[in-house]
Amino acid sequence: MSDYKHTLNLPETDFPMRGMLPKREPERLAQWDKLDLYHRLREERRGREQFVLHDGPPYANGSIHIGHAVNKILKDIIVKSKNLAGFDAPYVPGWDCHGLPIEHKVETTHGKHLEPERARELCREYAGEQIKGQLADFVRLGVVGDWGNPYRTMNYANEAGEIRALADMVDAGYVFKGLKPVNWCFDCGSALAEAEVEYADKKSDAIDVAFAVEDAAQLAAAFGLEALAKPAAIVIWTTTPWTIPANQALNVHPEFTYALVDTGSRLLLLAEELVASCLERYELSGEIVATATGERLDGIRFKHPLYERLSPVYLADYVESEVGSTGIVHSAPAYGVDDFVTCRAHGMSFDEIESPVQGNGVYVDDLPYFGGQMIWKANPQIVDKLREADALLAHKVINHSYMHCWRHKTPVIYRATAQWFVGMDLQGSHGKTLREQALEGIEATQFTPAWGQARLHSMIANRPDWCISRQRNWGVPIPFFLHKATGELHPRTVALMEEAAQRVEAEGIDAWFRLDPAELLGEEAADYDKVTDTLDVWFDSGTTHRHVLRGSHPHGHEQGPRADLYLEGSDQHRGWFHSSLLTGCAIDGHPPYRGLLTHGFTVDAQGRKMSKSVGNVVAPQEVMDKLGADILRLWVASTDYGGEMAVSDEILKRTADVYRRIRNTSRFLLANLNGFDPARDLVAFDDMLALDQWVVDRAAQLQARIERAYADYRFLDVYQQVHGFCARELGGFYLDVIKDRQYTTQADSLARRSAQSALYHVVEALARWVAPILSFTAEEIFENIPGTRGDSVLLEEYYPGLGTLAGDAEMGRDFWEQVLEVKQAVNKCLEDARNAKTIKGSLAAEVTLYVDDALHATLAKLGDELRFVMLTSEVTLAPLSQATGAEATELDGLKVAVAASLHTKCERCWHHREDVGSHPGHDDLCGRCVSNLPDGPGETRHYA
Repeated sequence: MSDYKHTLNLPETDFPMRGMLPKREPERLAQWDKLDLYHRLREERRGREQFVLHDGPPYANGSIHIGHAVNKILKDIIVKSKNLAGFDAPYVPGWDCHGLPIEHKVETTHGKHLEPERARELCREYAGEQIKGQLADFVRLGVVGDWGNPYRTMNYANEAGEIRALADMVDAGYVFKGLKPVNWCFDCGSALAEAEVEYADKKSDAIDVAFAVEDAAQLAAAFGLEALAKPAAIVIWTTTPWTIPANQALNVHPEFTYALVDTGSRLLLLAEELVASCLERYELSGEIVATATGERLDGIRFKHPLYERLSPVYLADYVESEVGSTGIVHSAPAYGVDDFVTCRAHGMSFDEIESPVQGNGVYVDDLPYFGGQMIWKANPQIVDKLREADALLAHKVINHSYMHCWRHKTPVIYRATAQWFVGMDLQGSHGKTLREQALEGIEATQFTPAWGQARLHSMIANRPDWCISRQRNWGVPIPFFLHKATGELHPRTVALMEEAAQRVEAEGIDAWFRLDPAELLGEEAADYDKVTDTLDVWFDSGTTHRHVLRGSHPHGHEQGPRADLYLEGSDQHRGWFHSSLLTGCAIDGHPPYRGLLTHGFTVDAQGRKMSKSVGNVVAPQEVMDKLGADILRLWVASTDYGGEMAVSDEILKRTADVYRRIRNTSRFLLANLNGFDPARDLVAFDDMLALDQWVVDRAAQLQARIERAYADYRFLDVYQQVHGFCARELGGFYLDVIKDRQYTTQADSLARRSAQSALYHVVEALARWVAPILSFTAEEIFENIPGTRGDSVLLEEYYPGLGTLAGDAEMGRDFWEQVLEVKQAVNKCLEDARNAKTIKGSLAAEVTLYVDDALHATLAKLGDELRFVMLTSEVTLAPLSQATGAEATELDGLKVAVAASLHTKCERCWHHREDVGSHPGHDDLCGRCVSNLPDGPGETRHYA
């Protein structure tokens, strides 16, 4: 037996089978850094149509978690795919640097009684260190961007830009000072944004409290009675006893029916539909004496149960009659938004509002009975005092959902304080209210997924005015001067803000806090107070479009302050999307974005939230160290980001299996390009064999779908399309079929060069398709493709060299699709024969295909080459009517009979052929292989 291995065109490539990503990816990062990849890309795309994704800044505190990885990878996939599509798509990463978490961290480390300037210095240092750590991890993920020059909200220029953004909004007429209830955290000592509030269970004292009537005759008249036979009281229900000392009114619904109920010792005023449940709760019996609608009770005054003051009835549509309540709401305007609005609407002035709770949660010292006490600790004493005053009808401890600070996990309250607000319903210089502009802007924005539009619309339609002031050290100042006598802003406020911004731009926010008012106001300084409040951190990030996206900024773009896309987690409908929308509309009259993309949160395989205590946390750093960043990137692309994104070690393992399929397919393509030089050997599309034309055409169709999927942010589709192509068309059909031709035909034959040309086109395209997702692996594929190479696949655009089949081609798309279906049916029959020990392998088989006339006409076009397509040594076509005993298939018009070949196996091509042994000098070869030896005439292939 001769050794013919040297006569075969065996695959060979430097592209390794194992990815060894944890080792190779850092090496690739070093290569990108040396290449200065990001700036090379910017230079090569200069002058192209721009696509701007504005980075929502992560908070500069702590290591990145899997949610950060998801966010940054999604952004990177989009930016890379846009560059691949020929856009100039810059990516400038950013960080949110001010705010309470950093200040709290510094206080925890260094103590709470630092000098303000020292505290700010430490905060700035801490934020800078946190950014370094996060930046390194983001780079390790393969995210390409301007990492050498990111934007940070604590950069002096950005702090100044934020002041200018506020000045724009002041100038437009949207900013005002007012006393309103805002979310207040005692631990923070500051107002909270809506996005900083979460809900958790809390135990509370639920009490029913009686307020005795002040004018009995007035109440009797409201109920159509001549007089009241007994003392009467109206009853409220509340879960916040601590607000009773601040009660100033009582609310009833104008359309509800209320009843006077005789309970023996006194008359109780309750909503009629709740009388039975209330009496049961009070362990009383009684009869309804009279009824009246709520509107008849308007203005009637009742006595506060603890203090010498009166609480009038005000009509309010927000009153509900749910079981457990009384249908009457106790109103403490300092501690409830609806209460505040109703009392103000009825003429109560700011000065008249009772606000006994201080910023630390302690009652003012001069509050009778409870002065100097923390409100939560005072609750039981208030209950006891009400019982002592014979005003307590029921008391029960309940567990209910209540507002908590998302940082401290402690209960928060609504608290009326003098704060600065952005007015939602003020008509600004754009001629519409901010709410109207924002709602119109939402309608003009493209949402991905689409449900985000209704969610954000609802939030804007129902949100109160935005409280933008905080009482902290580490934040951008609100550089206002208020007249000491009138409380009004200085008439030159906007101009003074620009002067303040210039100082901050040169020296940072300390420039304002150090400022002597006389430096800007001169002799007027004695008449004005300098405001020391800082801006809500959501104002920081929400105004980055104003000073990061404008052309004058180093990161400014030609499009100005309107990005093509903002991309964040679904919680940012309440956060960055929200604040950016309001500031953009207030400053420019439109949103700062054309599109919003929302991704869900990460959960484990059981749908549970990631938690260290549960032990289900997947740390991106560990995944990169163990599996590589490309596995993490592929997992992100393979997940429907519109909902919760499940991740676990097992899920990542399955992702790694898919990665290996793509890598092994790429390796096969590259290995079979051994000895191929596209400059010398590339076969024109029209001169290729029919099967090779088909696979190139298939790749062209796929590329069009991939381009659309990337453009629509459908990365799961890209993942499925690429994986499917590798598994079905390539691995399941084409690559198997061409092995014989690749290995056994002469090295420079048309048959082999045609296949290599097809492989070359496919791998050129494939490297680009996967580049936005598998960036490291795509780079490795790209540099192993023969021919002249660019410096990086990430500098390339979609491959332009894919030919397409004509619609009327004899062996067109429909033809090969039918052949593929037949082959899949035959494969199943061959597998059954192997399992039955009828054959050892497919090349040891001869098959008879019993086909109907239509299928016969299709398959007959391939002639003798049909056996190469079916990977058998012989294929015979026979009429379907003769299929006695043949195996039926799922394909209509086809039955298959498999038999072991009785012929000898060719030692070179492994086909079993009748002529093996009949060629002198080559007793163990078939005639086809003899002709394919280097000194032979060569084999002619037409189709496959």
